[in-house]
Amino acid sequence: MPKLTKRTVDAIEPQATEFFIWEESIPGFGLRVMPSGRKSFVVQYRAGRRPRRMSLGPSTVLTCDQARTRAITIIAAVKNGEDPAADRAAKRNAATIKELAERFDKEHIAIRVKASTGKEYRRNLQRFILPALGQLTVTGVTRADVAKFHHDLRHIPYQANRCLEVVSKMFSLAEMWGLRPDGTNPLKHIRKYPEEKRERFLSAAELRRIGEVLREMEAEGIELPSAVLAARLLILTGCRLNEIMTLKWACVDLAERVLRLPDSKTGAKVVHLGQPAAELLRDAQRVDGNPWVIAGTLPGKPLSDLQPFWQRARARAGVKDVRIHDLRHTFASTAVASGQGLPMIGKLLGHTQVQTTARYAHLAAEPVRMAADAVAQSLQQSMGSSRASALVSD
Repeated sequence: MPKLTKRTVDAIEPQATEFFIWEESIPGFGLRVMPSGRKSFVVQYRAGRRPRRMSLGPSTVLTCDQARTRAITIIAAVKNGEDPAADRAAKRNAATIKELAERFDKEHIAIRVKASTGKEYRRNLQRFILPALGQLTVTGVTRADVAKFHHDLRHIPYQANRCLEVVSKMFSLAEMWGLRPDGTNPLKHIRKYPEEKRERFLSAAELRRIGEVLREMEAEGIELPSAVLAARLLILTGCRLNEIMTLKWACVDLAERVLRLPDSKTGAKVVHLGQPAAELLRDAQRVDGNPWVIAGTLPGKPLSDLQPFWQRARARAGVKDVRIHDLRHTFASTAVASGQGLPMIGKLLGHTQVQTTARYAHLAAEPVRMAADAVAQSLQQSMGSSRASALVSD
C-alpha cells in the first residue's frame, strides 16, 4: 500500500485470520488487523539475524502520522545498532526495588553482615526505603529520585544518612548482579547531612553517683541483678553494649583475666580485664542452665534489653542525658587522663582503625597542659617571684 491514511485504515475489513498491510514508502511500517476488527500500527525489523516486531499502538489512539513518526524513530535506532524491542522487553521485565531488596536480604544481609546490623538494615528497608522507592524499577531509579527520598527524611538526618548507605550498597550489588549498568549508582554526588559526633564523658562526681545508685538498686532487690552487673561491666571494661549483653560464661577466662569474644563489631577479639572487672565476674551469680552472663527472666535466655533499666538508673542518678554508649567514651577518657597512649587505648577498646581512636586525641592534651603548668610553676618559684609580684614591685 502506498500510504496509510485514516480513510484507508477505517475502510479495511477484518478477515477470519489476522493479516498485515505494509506501507511501501517506509519498509517495516504497517497495520495489523485482527479477526475481532481491532487494528494497531506495527513496525518490524531485524536485529542481527533475529526478526523483531513491535506494536506502536491502536489505530483508535494513534493517528497514522504519529505512528509513522514512531516507526521512523525506531528504524533509525536499529540502523545505529540498537534493538528497541529488546530494550522495551528489558524495561517491562526489569526488577523493582522491592525485588532487589528481597535479593539483597537473602544474598547479602543474611550472609555478610552481623545480626544487629542486619536487623537495622531490614528496619530501614521496611520503614523508609520500600515505602518510598519499592515500586520503582532498578534501572529506572534516577539521582533525582534518591535525592528527593533523602530530602524527605531531612527531619531525621541521622536516619536519612543510614538509609542512604543501605540504598547505595543495594545499587552497588545491582551493578554486580547485572541488574543495572556499571558506574550508574544514582547516589553519586548526593551529600549526607552533617552529623554531630557526640562525646559525653562522665565526671568523677557523676561516676560516684552512678555507683551509689547501682548499689542502692542492688540492695533494694527490685531490679534484675544481671542488669546491675551489665552496667558495671560496661563501665569497667569499655565494651560495647552488644558485647556484654551477648557474653557467655564460656567466653570468660578468669585465670587469664580476659574475655574471649568469638564475634564483635570488629570480629573475634580478646578483652583484657582489670582486676575490679575480674572480681565482679568472679563474684557474679550464675543461673543454673543459663549460659549467659547477663541472664534474663526466661529460662536459658539472656536479658534482651538493658535500655529500660538504664533509663531508670540514669534518671535516679540525675544524668538523664547519658547514653549507654557514653560509658565506653568514659572508659576511653579515663584511660587518656591516666596517661595511656592512643595505641594502647585502641587496643583496650578493640579498635581496628587508628582514626577511630584518634577521636580521643584532644583529651590527651590535658595531661600535657597540666604537666606544663606544674613545671612552669616550679621554675617560676625557683626564680624567686611570680610575674604578678614582679609587676607590683615595679
